[in-house]
Amino acid sequence: MSTPSRGSLRAFLEPRNLVMLAFGFSSGLPLLLVFGTLSAWLRIAGVSRTAIGVFSYVGLAYAIKFLWAPLVDQFKPPVLGRLLGKRRAWILVAQSLIIVCLIGIAFGDPKTALFELAIFAVILAFASATQDICVDAWRIEAAIDQRTMATAYQLGYRLALIVAGAGALIIANEASWRAAYLTMAVLMVGGMVVTLIAPRTEDAAAKVVGEQTIENLAQRLHMSSGSARIVEWLYRAVVAPFLDFAVKYKWNALFIMALIGTYRLSEFVMGVMAANAFYIDLGYSLEIIAAVVKFAGFWMTILGVMGGGVALIKFGTNRCLLIGILLTIVANLAYAWLATQHGSIASLVIALGAENFSSGFAGTALIAYMSSLTSQAFTATQYALFSSFYALLGKLLGGTSGLMVDWYTRHPDVAATLVGQDAAAAGGKAAGYIPFFISTAAMSIPATVLVLILMRRDRAKTAAPTAA
Repeated sequence: MSTPSRGSLRAFLEPRNLVMLAFGFSSGLPLLLVFGTLSAWLRIAGVSRTAIGVFSYVGLAYAIKFLWAPLVDQFKPPVLGRLLGKRRAWILVAQSLIIVCLIGIAFGDPKTALFELAIFAVILAFASATQDICVDAWRIEAAIDQRTMATAYQLGYRLALIVAGAGALIIANEASWRAAYLTMAVLMVGGMVVTLIAPRTEDAAAKVVGEQTIENLAQRLHMSSGSARIVEWLYRAVVAPFLDFAVKYKWNALFIMALIGTYRLSEFVMGVMAANAFYIDLGYSLEIIAAVVKFAGFWMTILGVMGGGVALIKFGTNRCLLIGILLTIVANLAYAWLATQHGSIASLVIALGAENFSSGFAGTALIAYMSSLTSQAFTATQYALFSSFYALLGKLLGGTSGLMVDWYTRHPDVAATLVGQDAAAAGGKAAGYIPFFISTAAMSIPATVLVLILMRRDRAKTAAPTAA
């Protein structure tokens, strides 16, 4: 494949890619506000690590969003749908609800009203997941080049994680947690402005697989026109997207879902503890965490996302998937190493930089791969299925991350067996994190094998016509 031309690099600055950059920021901003940043607030407030791990289950909304994606895919909100189109109308509704929830969390208190805080966090997660469904659909439908759109989305998303992470911590340290969450709510208003000026995409109305059969069945059963329309709508919304995927890929669909489901597994499991609880337990202050995230996180995220985007153009999706998963393994091991470094700031920069680079690169590759699998008639539902599935297993296991660290902490012999007595001793009170991050690194092995199989299959398909 040829190297990327100046024209292909300039494509990143196309107006739709710039809108996608802003949409990515709007999608990424709420994520840490119900995960890492919130876990730091909870930990400082004295909430236990086990409770923080359980609290992360609010993020299951991101993993089950395919359940209501058919409604978002097929139903157009009244009034707003007519004015803005289906995708932008739903995005605006979700963004409005996100702002309300951020304000609700801002006025909460984990010491005295943890349950109420959890309610707002759950609603926030569902609203954020709904925004993701619609933004992903808009991206696929509006894309001129899926690779550049995936890169723009991932860059905006990762920048938002830094703002919601380091930015929120700085504000919390200098002012208060209330000020931090209110600031994030104000930033979401900018996302609403982008929604209003974004290009409108056309609503898909093409015939889909099996739709004619359903229409014929309704006629044979002598259904009324109203009943027939309801049955046809339910088929198109709920059944057809999944049937379309199964018919298109046949048994290979199971392989695809297995690859998607395991690709980011280790990142999700490590993320609950690595985000802030780990740094705090190592003795780093909020000021240091924010400064390092601002430096290493910002620049390494940009390098990872842009590196992933350029690599997609130069090497193709499959090779980038392999590079991304290998980088993820290295990042997990870097965190295990960090636990032995006695609170070194330089070590924190290295480990956090490795994690941000790998996450940006791998995320860009996976987005491009999943986008290439969708059918135009079901962009929201099918992509929601893929993005839900890639998060589902990680979210389920992520909720046990605190239990895992606590168990490893109570069994120091495990760390000593894995890394040696001296390294385990160097971890001190944080020694339980060493085997935890080694375990999360091992979770990437199945995905590595599946990517290698994917590459081998595609090489065989390419070589077959030549051999003939």
